[in-house]
Amino acid sequence: MADDRLFTTRWVHVFEEDTPEGAVYRPEDDKIPLSRRPRERLELSADGTAKIITQGPDDRLVAKPATWASGASGAREAAAASSADVVIVKKSPSRLIVRRGAKG
Repeated sequence: MADDRLFTTRWVHVFEEDTPEGAVYRPEDDKIPLSRRPRERLELSADGTAKIITQGPDDRLVAKPATWASGASGAREAAAASSADVVIVKKSPSRLIVRRGAKG
């Protein structure tokens, strides 16, 4: 199921593929192009919590707590954008398009 993969995958920001809809994330086990720019990672939990994983000052990865919501429906999208760090605009087993909410 796509939702199982949503929660069992570490998603990697592939900024080269970003669209006007939002930032594109692909599974870490996918073929992600090499980059000199550090790639942000995202881990989602079914309870609405998340981890945004970025490069720290000493180049090690650092996880910051966050929240996420689905922006699939119109009314929920507006509420999600104001209360979540990450809003999922579109999802599939091989790709997420997300937008940063008010906290992010």
